[in-house]
Amino acid sequence: MHVVILAEFAAASGGAEKVALESARGLAEAGVAVTYIQAIPGPADPMLDHAGIRRIGLDLPDIWSLGGVRAAAAGIWHAAAARRLAASLAALPARPDIIHLHQWTRALSPAVFPVLSKAGAPLVVTLHDYALACPNGVYYRFDRAEPCGLAPLSSACLTAPCDPRSRAHKLVRVARAATLRHALRGHPLHVVHVCDASRRLLGDLLGGYAVTHHRIDNPVRVAEGPPATPASGDAIAYVGRLTREKGADLVADAARAAGLPALFIGAGPLDAELRARPGVAVVGWQAPEAVWAMLRSRARALAAPSRWYETGPLTVYEALAAGIPVVASDRSGAAEKVRHGQTGFVVAPAVAPLAEAFTALREDACARILGAEARRRFRAEPMTIGAHAAALRSLYERLARIALGAPQHPGDAPGAVHPEIEPA
Repeated sequence: MHVVILAEFAAASGGAEKVALESARGLAEAGVAVTYIQAIPGPADPMLDHAGIRRIGLDLPDIWSLGGVRAAAAGIWHAAAARRLAASLAALPARPDIIHLHQWTRALSPAVFPVLSKAGAPLVVTLHDYALACPNGVYYRFDRAEPCGLAPLSSACLTAPCDPRSRAHKLVRVARAATLRHALRGHPLHVVHVCDASRRLLGDLLGGYAVTHHRIDNPVRVAEGPPATPASGDAIAYVGRLTREKGADLVADAARAAGLPALFIGAGPLDAELRARPGVAVVGWQAPEAVWAMLRSRARALAAPSRWYETGPLTVYEALAAGIPVVASDRSGAAEKVRHGQTGFVVAPAVAPLAEAFTALREDACARILGAEARRRFRAEPMTIGAHAAALRSLYERLARIALGAPQHPGDAPGAVHPEIEPA
């Protein structure tokens, strides 16, 4: 089997790239021939150093580095991206059996979807966010600091000042979303959801597309070393971009109310505000090894109180695997992996319920028991790279058989759901 994985970067600067890289490596180790196409130039993660992985670069600019009108035009329809991708696919020594897209908004634009649809292989897209349906990509009202409830591209959506940058930026994103709808209309598309909440929400929002839904957990790379000892930790930890939609400010407020320090690993718009607060330490972005060294030494729990409908934050799953309790937002896909009162707490993204959970974790016995149960449950049903690759391969093989005209699975009609890995 030959699979093309298409992403915009070949290094893990975020969750989507990390999943693309780890799935490429897992598939190659399982004997699948992988071509990894990288849109934007840059260094490649060592995960791609495998004899079974061929890497191709499209040498495209990051659209938003172009500035002004050029960036807007390329974001809506980047013709050069379509041409370079088409040429790269045509030059492959063997036709792909599957094409799997992970990212497209930073360099590729809707222009690549007709190319992918005509490539002669089933197209699979992992939904790391809501960009296939929502203009701003996260189905969140930045103007109100709350999840969106509007129908994408409805009149109410078009007039809502929901973009985090400006109304002009919203207009560009609306044009991009409308162009995407036109580009996808009538073309079969297989989407992979990384959490059940994404499937429930996007099931209706993608109703105009010829979509078949699938459900596969993100892979989790378990940190090496002994289990964490959260009862000896002194701080509530947060890992990720420091923004309000991800709830970084809530962690600082709730930790202070619970009488605990807050440790922030990451950077973002709230950096200066958080650094100015008492009891808060902000250490910026760190290498993965340094992150886990800090979490093992200081984290009493990991907090992930997203205000938006976050899909599958990998740090949450990695913390549970290491034996660190997690306090997760009930709006996040991560909540599906946290057992309330057993491996952590699932609460509303607000200061009071977060502070109550953090206060409970001040008890050494609570932190120790929840952490041990988190690790035990992960080991019982591991979300490993191998398990992820096996689920992908099973999906690819079925789609390839259907593409060759083999008898169709009874549920392979648009709108069907295939739980390749049942949620734990």
